[in-house]
Amino acid sequence: MYGLLTMVNLLHIGLYWAIALAGLVGAGLAATTRPDAFEAADRKPKWVWVALLVGSAAVLSLPGFTLFSWVGAVIIGIYWFDVRPQISNLLRGYGY
Repeated sequence: MYGLLTMVNLLHIGLYWAIALAGLVGAGLAATTRPDAFEAADRKPKWVWVALLVGSAAVLSLPGFTLFSWVGAVIIGIYWFDVRPQISNLLRGYGY
């Protein structure tokens, strides 16, 4: 039983670290994106997204911040599944 609980805990920690890594990669991508793309997409400014993603990754990598970890994971998900695709489409010329 102890081994199973340890495996579940390691899976939980690994999942949080993977989401935190996705947040850092997203922050890097947001930092290298043109600032006017965020304005054209009617989103928050570039550096606000970079700060949100880095802050979310930091919270996800620290133990004991369960509620903030969920909020951070949602912010990272919003960037990857809503903001980034829209900005990518605008930069490629497939604007809305």
